Amino acid sequence: MTAAAKAFPEERRLLGIGLALGAYLMFTGIDSSAKWLGSVGIWAVQIVFLRYAIHLVLVAAIHLPRYGRGLVRSGNMRLQFFRAIALLGATGCNFLAVQYLPLTVTGSIAFTVPLLICALSVPMLGETVGWRRWTAIGVGFLGVLVIVRPGTDAFHPAALLCLVAALSTAFYMLFTRRVALFDNAATSQFYVGIFATVLLLPFVLFNWSWPTSPDGWLAFFTVGLFGFLGHQLITMASTMAPASVLAPFSYFQIIFMSASSWLIFNQPPDVWLYVGAPVVIGSGLYIWMRERALAKPTTPIAEPR
Repeated sequence: MTAAAKAFPEERRLLGIGLALGAYLMFTGIDSSAKWLGSVGIWAVQIVFLRYAIHLVLVAAIHLPRYGRGLVRSGNMRLQFFRAIALLGATGCNFLAVQYLPLTVTGSIAFTVPLLICALSVPMLGETVGWRRWTAIGVGFLGVLVIVRPGTDAFHPAALLCLVAALSTAFYMLFTRRVALFDNAATSQFYVGIFATVLLLPFVLFNWSWPTSPDGWLAFFTVGLFGFLGHQLITMASTMAPASVLAPFSYFQIIFMSASSWLIFNQPPDVWLYVGAPVVIGSGLYIWMRERALAKPTTPIAEPR
């Protein structure tokens, strides 16, 4: 039995997969709550602020008693800052995009993240990417073109925000790979929350609005709660199964997104999504399989938005 197999026995791997699926359900809840808050008139910047402020309070409440001052000690504060800014950019662009696009569209474009990570690993990590993976990257973005259909009446400029969000998420995940060498997950979660909260606070202080309906209040609190729970679950999953096992299950999120879009917002997927999304997902899976075959380090499991 290999060391990896001993570290991740079969029963723990299955539990890890279950936790990862729970995390992707929570991440769908983040987007659904953000879209709902926008529909009841809450400013997008305030929604982003809520997501991180509530996250920060929960992280501090749970981890401060355990770690004390150690929670705020970072071995690389500069890297933590850039990591937090990357995730904040992804969240802001995504929360704005979901106000104009169905969750199925924003979710499908988000699946370009593995393609972008593969491309960015060349200049940022000095890795070599062969022609097969470059071809998969190109095919994946052809799938995005099928989904958003630029030049047609179906195209909405908010799709460009989704691409910026995906690029920001890719940078965030590459920074996560590096910062893991210096800090534990609790410290990294703390700085994600504190940097975003402090940066956005001046913008929301004088332009704050409260929900006026019970459903608005529910989304008001769940946008941050889902974020915290999603990060906790994916962190726990990563201790029970290797990233190479968990990575393909991230694509199950399109099922959760489709269900939320259809049942909550009455926005069923259109026929072009059924064509383009499998192309994007297939390209990502090919890159994953190719990297496993080459025994390259697997991309960290996503902690989006």
